[in-house]
Amino acid sequence: MKNSLLLFCMLFCIGQLVFAQETLDYYLPDGKYDKEIPTPEDILGYQIGKWHVSHDQIVMYMREVAKASDRVLLEEKGRTHEDRPLLLLTITSPQNQKNLEQIQNDHIALTRAKDSQSIDLEEAPVVVYQGYSIHGNESSGSNASLLMAYYLAAAQGKEIEELLENVIILLDPCMNPDGLHRFATWANMHKSKNLISDTESRELNEHWPRGRTNHYWFDLNRDWLLLQHPESQARIRTFHEWKPNILTDHHEMGANSTYFFQPGVPSRTNPLTPPKNQELTEKISTFHAAELDAIGSLYYSKESFDDFYYGKGSTYPDVNSCIGILFEQASSRGHAQDSDNGVLTFPFTIRNQVKTSFSTLKAAKALRTDLLTYQKDFYKNAQQESILDGTKAYVVGTEADKSRLYHFVELLTQHEIDVYELSSSIRADGMKFDKENAFIIPLEQQQYRLIKAMFETRTSFTDSLFYDVSTWTLPLAFNLNYANVKGKVDLGQKVEELRKPLGKVVGNESNYAYLFEWDEYYTPRALYQLLNKDLRVKVANRPFTAETSEGERTFDYGTIQIPIQNQSLTKRELFNFIQQVARENGLQIFATKTGLTSTGIDLGSPNFSALKLPKLLLVVGDGVTSYDAGEIWHLLDQRYDIPITLVEGKALGYADLTKYTTIIMANGSYGSIKGESVSTLKNWIQDGGNLITIKGATRWAASNNLASVKFRSAVSSKGKTIIKKRPYNKLWDDRGAQVIGGAIFNTTLDLTHPLSYGYNKKNLAVFRKGTLFFEPGRNPYSTPMLYTNDPLLSGYISDKNSSLVRNSAGVVVTGLGSGRVISMADNPNFRAYWYGGNKLLANAIFFSKIISRSATESAPHAKKEEKKDEDDGHGHKH
Repeated sequence: MKNSLLLFCMLFCIGQLVFAQETLDYYLPDGKYDKEIPTPEDILGYQIGKWHVSHDQIVMYMREVAKASDRVLLEEKGRTHEDRPLLLLTITSPQNQKNLEQIQNDHIALTRAKDSQSIDLEEAPVVVYQGYSIHGNESSGSNASLLMAYYLAAAQGKEIEELLENVIILLDPCMNPDGLHRFATWANMHKSKNLISDTESRELNEHWPRGRTNHYWFDLNRDWLLLQHPESQARIRTFHEWKPNILTDHHEMGANSTYFFQPGVPSRTNPLTPPKNQELTEKISTFHAAELDAIGSLYYSKESFDDFYYGKGSTYPDVNSCIGILFEQASSRGHAQDSDNGVLTFPFTIRNQVKTSFSTLKAAKALRTDLLTYQKDFYKNAQQESILDGTKAYVVGTEADKSRLYHFVELLTQHEIDVYELSSSIRADGMKFDKENAFIIPLEQQQYRLIKAMFETRTSFTDSLFYDVSTWTLPLAFNLNYANVKGKVDLGQKVEELRKPLGKVVGNESNYAYLFEWDEYYTPRALYQLLNKDLRVKVANRPFTAETSEGERTFDYGTIQIPIQNQSLTKRELFNFIQQVARENGLQIFATKTGLTSTGIDLGSPNFSALKLPKLLLVVGDGVTSYDAGEIWHLLDQRYDIPITLVEGKALGYADLTKYTTIIMANGSYGSIKGESVSTLKNWIQDGGNLITIKGATRWAASNNLASVKFRSAVSSKGKTIIKKRPYNKLWDDRGAQVIGGAIFNTTLDLTHPLSYGYNKKNLAVFRKGTLFFEPGRNPYSTPMLYTNDPLLSGYISDKNSSLVRNSAGVVVTGLGSGRVISMADNPNFRAYWYGGNKLLANAIFFSKIISRSATESAPHAKKEEKKDEDDGHGHKH
C-alpha cells in the first residue's frame, strides 16, 4: 500500500512537472529587469505558453512595450489580406535610437561598392532581423517574440547594454498574422484544463486548410522572391531599407524531431551563394549549440534542409549579402503532444526558440566585424564578377501584353534592381525588342547575383535532391521574350516611377461595334465586367482584318466584339462604359463603323460565338491541395475580380449545381466525392456544365468515367528484369531523385484552339511539380497543348521521368453530353507568379462552350447518340 501511494505521488508530480504553467524565469535569464516595462503576463493576463497568443494580443503587447521603452521603435509596415497590421520593432540602445537614421544610411552605404570604403567597421553596429512564425501553425516562434521583446526592452546590466550598443534588432513578431490567428483559435478552442497529449486529439489535428498559410492559402515562406502578397512585399521593403547582416526564420517541424539549425545539406547550397556565407553560418551555429547544450535540448544541423531556392526566408538573405538562418523546432501543435522524445510541451518549444534568438544576438555581437566585412566584400566582389561576366545585360519584352510586362518590371524594382528603358529598338538572340515594349536590365549593378538567380536556366546539378523547387526562371514564368546582351549596352532612361499601362478607346463613339484582342493580361477581368453588365459579347473563332480609326488592323483568334445594337445600355452609355473598362484594364479597344472586313470573317459571321456570364464553383476541403485551390481563388478574386463560390467536396452531392456554369477541381485526391455525388456531377456536365480538373483531380475524374484521359507509366523492359543491388543508405536519395519537385518545361500550343486564345507564340513554358503524365488524346483535335520532344528548359528531372514527359499531353478535352471536361496536367497558376499560365484557366472558364464536340475525347461509357446533332461550338450542327 505504501509503495502504491509512493508511485501515485511520483506520477502525480511528474504530471505536474510536464503540464504545470511555467514562470518567466523558465524562459529568460536571471537578472535585473526594468519594472516600468510590462511583462507579457501583465498585459495578457496569463504566462506565455499557457495559451496560444492570437495576433491581436501580440499587437496589444508590442504597443505597450514600445510605449514604455526608449529602446523600442514600433512601426506598422503594412496590412495582410485580412487587414491585420504587420508590425516591426526596431530595438537598440537609446543613443542609437536618437541617431537611427544616420546609422541606417551608413549601413546602406556599406552595400554600395563605391561608398563602402568610407565606413568605419569598428564603430558600425550590426543589423539582425529576427522573424517569427511565417507558417501560422508553427506558433512557438511568435509566442517567443513577446518574451524577446520584453527581455530586450527590460533587461538591465552591462551585457544587454553592450549588446544594444552594437546591434540593431529588427524584430518581426509575426510574419503571417492571418494564419497564426486562425491556428491560435483552433488550438485554444480545443484545449482541455487537463492537457491532452494524445496524438489522436482533435486539438493536434487541424482541419482543412489549417493555419500554415495566409488568407488565400499560400505558403508565405515561398514568396520572398516572388512577392505576390502584401505580407511579403512589406517584409522585403523593410529588408532593403536596412539590408540586415543576419536574418533568422523560426519554424516548426514534426513532433518526433528535435531542433534544427543551419547550415543545411552542404551539397544543396545554391552555387551563386559565396562560400564565405556558409563559413559564417557554421561559426554562428556554434553559438546555437552552446545555448541549447546549456538546457539539454537535442538538436542537429547539416541534414534535411538546404539553401538552394532563393524564395525562402533562410535563403533570400544569402543572395543579398546577409546570412539567412533557418530554425526548426519539433512542434507540439497544440499545448502538449506525445513524441518519441517524451511529452513535448508548448512552453518547451517556445523556450528553444527564445534560446536560439539569444544565441543569434550573441553571435552577431561577437562576429560583428566579420559580418560587416562580409557584407562589404559581397558587393565589391559581385561588382567584379559582373565586369567579367560575358553577359552584360538582359533584355525583356512583349508587344502583345503590356500589363504582364509591367508586373514583371514591378517585381524587379521591389528587389532594388535597376531597370532601364531601351534607348532604341534592338535585336538579340534572333529576336527583335521594340523600344516601346521592352526593358533592359544591366548586370553591372548592386543586385548582380540576384539578377543572375532570377534569369538563369540550369539543368545540371551536384545533387538530385531539393527541399523545394529546382528552378524559378522569372521571364519564363511571365511568358516574356528575353535575351542575353553580350556586347555594349546602350541604356535609355532609368525606370524611377513605374506606371501601369493606360487603356483607351481608339476612335470615337461607334455606331456598329467595339473590338479588342484577347492578348492583354486583364482581358478576362474586362470580359467579366462586360458580361456582368448584361451586355451581349461575342468572341472571334477566326482572324480578320477590320478598318479602325488608325487604319486597317488584323485581329487574331479570340478577339472580343461588343455590338452596339440590342444592348441594355444606350449608345452613349455603352461608349462611356467601354471607356471605363479600357482604362481599368489597360486595353486598347477599337471602335469600328462597319461589319465588312477586308480579309477574314465579317463581324456578323457565324464564326463569332456568343458568350455567357460564368458562374464559378471551386471545390475545397479534405483531399484538395490547399495551395493549388488558393492560387485559383486568389487569381479570380484578386486579379480578375470574378466571384467564385467555395464549396466543400463532400457537399457536392446535395448542392444546387444548376447555379454554376463551371466547376473547378484543383490538384487533389477527392476521395470524399463518390456515389450519388459523382452521379450528380455527371448529370450536371451532361446538361452543359464545364468541369476543369487540374493534376490529381484528373485522375479522380478519369477513375469516375468523367474524363477520358490515359496516364503514362514507366515502360516495362523486355525480357528478364535485372535488379541492380543498392546500399540501404541510398534508399531515400534514390527515391528522392525520381521526384519532380519543381522544374520548367516547354510545350507547344495549337494557337487556333479556344483554350489557346490570347497566346501569340506556339511555345509556352509550364511549371511542373509531380509525376502524373497524360497521354495525348486519340482524337487529333482534343489535345491543344503538348510537351515538346526535348522539353526541359530549366531544373532537375531524372532520365526515367524525362522519357515519360516527352511528347505527353499538357491539356486534354473530353466531351460528355452537352458539357466539357478540361483536364490540365500542370498547375497554370503556380504560386501566383506564373503569369504566363493564367490565361489557360481563363480560357477554360470563358470558352469551354465554344469547343466543338467533334474536337473532344469521348467520355468513358458515353452513349453513341450523344454525338448526334451536336453543336460544334461555332453555331454549326453536325
